[in-house]
Amino acid sequence: MGNKGRRRLRKVLLGVADVCVVTLAALTSFWLVNWGKSQTLDCPSILFYWLMGNVVLALGVFSLCKLYSMVLSSVGLLEALKIAFAVGVIGVVNVVFAAVYSRPFGIGYGTTIVYTAFLFFGTMALRFSKRGVLTLKHIYNAEKKTKKRVMVVGCGEAGLTLLKEMATSDKINCQAVCLVDDNPTLMRKIIYDVRVVGTTEEIPELVKRFNVEEIFIAIPSLDGEAKRRIIGICSQCNCPVKVLPGIYQLANGQLTVSKLRHVEIQDLLGREQVSVDLNEVMGYIQHKVVMVTGGGGSIGSELCRQIALHNPEELIILDIYENNAYEIEQELRRKHPNLKLLTLIASIRDKGKIRDVFDKYRPQIVFNAAAHKHVPLMETSPNEAVKNNVFGTLNVAKAADEFGVETFVQISTDKAVNPTNIMGATKRICEMIIQTIGKHSKSTKFVAVRFGNVLGSNGSVIPLFKKQIAEGGPVTVTHKDIIRYFMTIPEAVSLVLQAGAYAKGGQIFVLDMGEPVKIYDLAYNLIKLSGYEPNVDIKIECTGLRPGEKLYEERLMKEEGLQKTPNGLINIAKPIPMDEENLWGTLDKLYEAAYSETDSMKEWVKELVPTYTIDKRESAAAAFIKATIDKTSQEEISLEEKSS
Repeated sequence: MGNKGRRRLRKVLLGVADVCVVTLAALTSFWLVNWGKSQTLDCPSILFYWLMGNVVLALGVFSLCKLYSMVLSSVGLLEALKIAFAVGVIGVVNVVFAAVYSRPFGIGYGTTIVYTAFLFFGTMALRFSKRGVLTLKHIYNAEKKTKKRVMVVGCGEAGLTLLKEMATSDKINCQAVCLVDDNPTLMRKIIYDVRVVGTTEEIPELVKRFNVEEIFIAIPSLDGEAKRRIIGICSQCNCPVKVLPGIYQLANGQLTVSKLRHVEIQDLLGREQVSVDLNEVMGYIQHKVVMVTGGGGSIGSELCRQIALHNPEELIILDIYENNAYEIEQELRRKHPNLKLLTLIASIRDKGKIRDVFDKYRPQIVFNAAAHKHVPLMETSPNEAVKNNVFGTLNVAKAADEFGVETFVQISTDKAVNPTNIMGATKRICEMIIQTIGKHSKSTKFVAVRFGNVLGSNGSVIPLFKKQIAEGGPVTVTHKDIIRYFMTIPEAVSLVLQAGAYAKGGQIFVLDMGEPVKIYDLAYNLIKLSGYEPNVDIKIECTGLRPGEKLYEERLMKEEGLQKTPNGLINIAKPIPMDEENLWGTLDKLYEAAYSETDSMKEWVKELVPTYTIDKRESAAAAFIKATIDKTSQEEISLEEKSS
């Protein structure tokens, strides 16, 4: 029997049970009220008709009130109110019947009132019986095994739902031992046999008093600052902390303990999420052919997900790495079966292929997210950084201009500002290319979007920290004082999408990412929120700055100023005038140097980006290796000369 058949059978059985309750209530109420009276029914058959009428009436009213659609294992106050309303309607009908027919037939007000009371208690008992059995079973099992002691923060709808589930489900290995809420009217109240014992400020003390092993924060409507405050308090307790996702993430799903997730660093950013005017985004993406280069990467794949929601004419995913491209393609085909989707495997370095793609598919909007971005790897392979980031971007930008793309959005980084690594320097050259081509383009609006470190993206510190914590440490940080601006992947993509809506040509959009965060503090808080004591249970080791890495990132160069947009968290950097003739001439030389595998690529790049500071540590290391090799070779030559 399928699920549908089982549900139908359950409703039939419940209906049969209701018939029994109505019959028992009607007969019992009649004999109790009329016991010992000499007068009986004037017409004996009226008792039968009254009983049958109530059976039909009860089944009809109960169906209309959806009493047969209840989940009996989780009935509560709302279901009790529905039952009271349904029985109340039946009681009113019976009182009207008694007023009209009581004298001739002997069924009076007393009978109908007692009948209504019996019907209410019988129906309630029937609906709550399963819940009662499960609760008793839960209590019995709880005495036999030890469950994890949990504090629930928040006594709103979400908190009550979690409490109910923990009180009735044997599959959940946790038990609420205390409640915390800042509403003073709830203090000392008992909810599902659990007492509200204090406010959020008292959490550390209450954790010790009640031997709490884990904290559940069940307030999905919390704004960023309030969430950060509560999580900060919980981080003092040395026990794991879990939170419910935001209320919008839960809109399509039921609130359950399984929805709880571990606290993420983005919960501690201390600012609101970037908001986006979806109408603006919809306006320029809807019914357009959109192409995302690097569409399989962290940012590119999220761009594809968001673009798919805005009804494009066609979405083209272009990536050199087939595995990533395949994964996002399959995901989008599952979630958006009606989306016109094309996945192309190609390198943005291949000028001929890129021109062919633009000529064949005529994209109207292009997001260029293809790039080499790992700072330490690019420090040892600077020629590859230039080939891919600089000349790959140049190929895509020129094709976009040639084939009349409407909007071209370049993904940039705050590492492009006064760069100390080759990756950031190549991204600054990309910004210069975009601004220059955009200045002269007749049909295409070229813009760049500059943002900081993206939490959870490939190569970001958070996945590394989580892995190190899971392995028992140590957690490695390059320097105790290193700071970075952070944003989430959805924030980054929101910025990119809305930048396209604001595009007028040649602009660089910069996100106001709030205050920068110490990487050491991120590691420290993540260890604490995982239930461990930093530098006791899990060590934090400082390994030293890597080549090309600086202590802090900047969002603007000295010459740049900021202009606000309608979205207060998105700003526009003032373009810096540049010598275009020198730019194109130096790019030609840079191209030749990169493909001749020069050892002086960083010096060539510095000619285009005067603010680029070459990291001498890497150069010194290379010089030391070279000197060691030369010395070894000289010693070998001397030995050969002596032996001869």
